[in-house]
Amino acid sequence: MLDSDVETSDARRSPPPPGGTPRPRPRRRRWASLGVALALVIGASGGTYYALRGGESSTPQASAALPTVPVVRVDMISVRNVDGTLEHAGSYTVLGGGGRITWLPEAGDVIRRGERVYGVDGHGVPLFYGTTPFWRDLRQGMTGRDVRQLERNLKALGYGRDHGMTVDREFTWATARAVMDWQDDLNVPRTGEVRMDAVTVQPGPIRVTALNAVLGAQAGGTVLTASGTERVITVKLPVNDQRLARKGSEVRVTLPGGKTATGRVTSIGRVASAGATNAQSQTGEGTRNATVAVHVTLDGVKSAGGLDGAPATVGFSGVKHRGVLAVPINALLASGEGEYAVKVVEADGTSRDVPVRLGVFDGDNVEVSGDLAPGMRVEVPRS
Repeated sequence: MLDSDVETSDARRSPPPPGGTPRPRPRRRRWASLGVALALVIGASGGTYYALRGGESSTPQASAALPTVPVVRVDMISVRNVDGTLEHAGSYTVLGGGGRITWLPEAGDVIRRGERVYGVDGHGVPLFYGTTPFWRDLRQGMTGRDVRQLERNLKALGYGRDHGMTVDREFTWATARAVMDWQDDLNVPRTGEVRMDAVTVQPGPIRVTALNAVLGAQAGGTVLTASGTERVITVKLPVNDQRLARKGSEVRVTLPGGKTATGRVTSIGRVASAGATNAQSQTGEGTRNATVAVHVTLDGVKSAGGLDGAPATVGFSGVKHRGVLAVPINALLASGEGEYAVKVVEADGTSRDVPVRLGVFDGDNVEVSGDLAPGMRVEVPRS
């Protein structure tokens, strides 16, 4: 952190608490105006440098006893922050296969492989993982991809090992024995055959989002809807910034309450959504406002807690600037419209205002250039 070597202009102070430089507080010189100006610069610069018209203050000034931090030379990466929404990935529909519904889960329940999704005629309909629903009843002698999907699930649940079942495309005697063991545990007739409506197939674990049926109703049509269990952040990224999103790339995520986490880009939409009115379409503004959907997965699911549908901010890394000078953002002084300076404190306690040009913003720090050198100390507000 840039503020790890903080001292006052009169005497060295203890380092600040972990967590980095405090957010900017009012400075003696138009700090409120600086906050507004910086917001405009950050939103519009994207790494563009802004030059000052003013010169360096020529008369040394006695410095107030404010904390100081060193100017450092570091590598910095510009960050583009985009708002998004934290939600569960995927949307799935569970269809009933007939019979009368005798048990239903609750909204929010998480259901995994082998667990019942709903009950019909007094027995459970369990969840299998796969990509294709069963479209036919399966029995010994059959072959096909659906047989392999059945055997893969049976093996994952611990069935078939005692009978030498192999996961392939053939429904053998060993497969039938594995089915009978599974049926025995479900407390259903041991037929060795699997009806196509005996299980529901989904890509993975599901989280119940809504019930579309009631107890006692016929299990036809939609029984419930569900999502996946993985939490993702959906971001509408402007197409002009699409180059910042690369599948697998790491991003910074800020959750409600200021908690931060890391995440990775898992998918990038291929179709842009303009979201423009007729007037915008005629003027071309709709094209400029076009966005693509980007999905980000949090590295640690626990980082998101129990939040769902909450706002989140995703920081996409841009151009890396190597070996540049940097100071905390709250070291900047507004010296004119669009012009900034820092107050350099000399070893004898005197100070002078040095105009700076701004580069990229990275977290609480900003790239600066001007009559500065590494190790010089600049004033920052008191914490």
